[in-house]
Amino acid sequence: MNQQNLRILIIGGGFSGMTAAIQLRRLGVEVEIVEIDPGWRSYGAGISLGGATLRAFRQLGVLDAFLERGSASDGVELFLPHGQHIGTLPTPRIAGDDVPGGGAIMRPVLAAILAEATRKAGTKVRLGCTFTSIDQDADGVTVGFTDGTSARYDLVIGADGLYSKVREAVFPDAPKPAYSGQAVWRAVLPRPPEVTTCHFWVGAGNKPGVNPVSKDEMYLFVTEHRPTNDRVDPATFVPKLRALLDGFTAPTLRTIRDMIGPDSSIVYRPLEGLLMPLPWHRGRVVLIGDTVHATTPHLASGACIGIEDGMVLAEEVGRAESLDQAIAAFEARRWERCRMVVENSARLGEIEMENGSKEEHAQIMRASMMALAEPI
Repeated sequence: MNQQNLRILIIGGGFSGMTAAIQLRRLGVEVEIVEIDPGWRSYGAGISLGGATLRAFRQLGVLDAFLERGSASDGVELFLPHGQHIGTLPTPRIAGDDVPGGGAIMRPVLAAILAEATRKAGTKVRLGCTFTSIDQDADGVTVGFTDGTSARYDLVIGADGLYSKVREAVFPDAPKPAYSGQAVWRAVLPRPPEVTTCHFWVGAGNKPGVNPVSKDEMYLFVTEHRPTNDRVDPATFVPKLRALLDGFTAPTLRTIRDMIGPDSSIVYRPLEGLLMPLPWHRGRVVLIGDTVHATTPHLASGACIGIEDGMVLAEEVGRAESLDQAIAAFEARRWERCRMVVENSARLGEIEMENGSKEEHAQIMRASMMALAEPI
């Protein structure tokens, strides 16, 4: 297969779609992204990333930009609600001996880094545009667009996220996102000097943590058990988030609670998950990222496995004799790893909501971290 003769469309300009574009362009493939948001924005506060994600950043060529604009550190510090330090979870240096084992960054900053790399790679990007029709035959796919144009492609990659319109169009019987019973609150705050790595406070129902996202900022995240997925009025975000920390007397966390205010960029999100069974393709349309395996954040690996999808799909396109072989090899490599992240993350959430076995929680965390450290 001559990759330089291929024309590939990516629907969705998120992390997985941009990664696929960067890597496919390195093969000489003609790549086009359509992104429905005319501003190509990424919403949210901070995002925590493990060593496997930093390993992917190194391969993508964006690790230096991440280290400059985000934050990287070793270990996760665990505390009781009153502030007693009870242990450190190690974070192996998967990306190399010179790169810390984890980190965090503002989600819009990471999106900007990847967008710059996507354009630099030579990807054609069309913003404020998405598909209206997908019609395929044995030789390729004809796609109609919202701007009235249409074009022909050898492969279409659906990377348009949890509420994917591509999935809906191509797999109308696919499972829908399911609410987990938990929600997460995030807020951006100044970083106290003692917060140099990720901190968690455990044992009091709600589960707060903080992680540096730059040299002078951190983000706060609080996981809350909410049996029903009710709307929360943004006008109540500040008092509700502060109230979630009322049961914690740790001095650092009390200081953090007092920082929360109208300028804290608070984001509230119900936690939903999705694991679509194989196949993730139909003909010459293949789905990647949250479109097929959206996970809750308990392993901090949702972005990781989506980014890995883009890398692995490009690798297989680069060495297979046909697109059919490439897609089959991609799915075979990705299924077990993505299933593990989605299902283990969901189980960790269940244990938190049930106040269940600490031993099972630790075992799942340990097994998951070992699996994520393996090559992709």
